[in-house]
Amino acid sequence: VGVVESGGGSVQPGGSLRLSCRASGFTFSGGFLRWYRQTPGTEPELIADIDPAGNEIWYAGSVKGRFTISRDNSKNMGYLQMDNLMVDDSAIYFCNARSFWGQGTQVTVSS
Repeated sequence: VGVVESGGGSVQPGGSLRLSCRASGFTFSGGFLRWYRQTPGTEPELIADIDPAGNEIWYAGSVKGRFTISRDNSKNMGYLQMDNLMVDDSAIYFCNARSFWGQGTQVTVSS
């Protein structure tokens, strides 16, 4: 029961990654999906969220226009498409659905 993130990795600046969040054991479609990121010594930063129906979306200013959050309730899946990645996007990325958090997936952007 919970969520599991995948899709992280190492890319060069300007590259893209697509993160996935697989939910199991609970009603994924019943709540918001949120993506956070965290760097060492800092609190998790909320960067995007999407309402249960996928109609209302919010982005932090730091990622707006570059990241796209989406969800497929039929598959219990959430996604974060990250384009035009920058060095400052390097972090561990977490998804949060209902009260569940995953272990995170590392994203490293470097040249």
